[in-house]
Amino acid sequence: MATNASVVFELPPLPTYTLTPRPPLLDPIPDNLLALMLPIIAYWALSMVYHYIDVNDYFPQYRLHTPAEVLKRNHVTRWEVVRDVILQQVIQTMAGLAVAYFDDPEYLGKDEYNVAVWARRLRLAQKALPQLLALVGIDALGLSKNLSQNGWSMLGGAVAGGRYPGCTQSMILDSGVEAVVPAFTNWELSAASALYWYLIPALQFVWAVCVVDTWQYFLHRAMHMNRWLYVTFHSRHHRLYVPYAFGALYNHPVEGFLLDTAGTGVAFLTAGMSNRQGMWFFTFSTIKTVDDHCGYAFPWDPLQHFTSNNAAYHDIHHQSWGIKTNFSQPFFTIWDRLFKTRWEGDVKLRYERSREAAQKKVDNEAAGIANESSDPTSSGTSTPTLGRTSDESTSRPRRRKTVTLSPHVDGFKGVSHGVASSVL
Repeated sequence: MATNASVVFELPPLPTYTLTPRPPLLDPIPDNLLALMLPIIAYWALSMVYHYIDVNDYFPQYRLHTPAEVLKRNHVTRWEVVRDVILQQVIQTMAGLAVAYFDDPEYLGKDEYNVAVWARRLRLAQKALPQLLALVGIDALGLSKNLSQNGWSMLGGAVAGGRYPGCTQSMILDSGVEAVVPAFTNWELSAASALYWYLIPALQFVWAVCVVDTWQYFLHRAMHMNRWLYVTFHSRHHRLYVPYAFGALYNHPVEGFLLDTAGTGVAFLTAGMSNRQGMWFFTFSTIKTVDDHCGYAFPWDPLQHFTSNNAAYHDIHHQSWGIKTNFSQPFFTIWDRLFKTRWEGDVKLRYERSREAAQKKVDNEAAGIANESSDPTSSGTSTPTLGRTSDESTSRPRRRKTVTLSPHVDGFKGVSHGVASSVL
């Protein structure tokens, strides 16, 4: 019976398993809902860190733009940005809830079985080795014998086509008879575990990244090349000539859904990720997007050096002279390179001119207010300036903030460090 059983079981049998529902990572929040919450939490947490740095003018040497540029070049207020970002996140959450409604429950208890499945695939792959070696004139059985005699029994068994005569196990058949059947070797189980626990999830993550990059490049490029799409949808995002962190998702709601929500959703679904893998992927993608709009080129920020697609690279796309280049986001620049849409020119003088023009506006405004306040004849009436009507000028006091360059900013030091290194 034992001999016959070993013939029946040419491959090691797979273990049985019992499924139990996977408990949530944070009770009582289901994992699929937590996967929707974490990116929003990460978005605002990281954005507020950058906002704190920004408003207090810390690390001015690493700024891509001066405070004067933030004040004078953007065509939208921060409150409008916050409003539209929250709207997009509401839509994103609603779409995620709709998909989560159809999610199948996730279970525990099948991991050992899945590892054994991969071990069996390795055993099947070994069976092809003798034929492959024969194609180049190598006697697999003779080589296997020599390897086994020299203490390489596992390697010899693999070369022989996965033959391990001494690797067996006992099991009870359905008939109730105990039989000796083939078993997996330690190396097969170790390799299968590495495949199942590390390599496959890594490949799923890489696939999802590639899907997002491809999806966003071509849709983003279409938003610029098609005038109707740009004017109707994408031009809203480009009201931010000087991007900042919490403006990363400042979009038209339709664009936000198509570009970000749908793109990451398709990536997640086609990669076959679990909800916990989705937590990492969605959150990391959000952090990367915020970092790409932060307005700083920090040398110690790993995301700035993980790929060449960083804040300095994407900032060029937000400038009027670079708006038809650097479409790639949020991870790699492969598509820009392939389709030759990567900015290749010098940027230093362009950024310097923008800084000087913005600072000149601030200085002129400050000088005008100072002259007006020192003029004794201006106590009763005032000349409307900067787009205000005469009614607005006389009905309420003018309170304007004067912004000057930080004394620590050394010309183009911050921008040349961040931009030139990423695009030249």
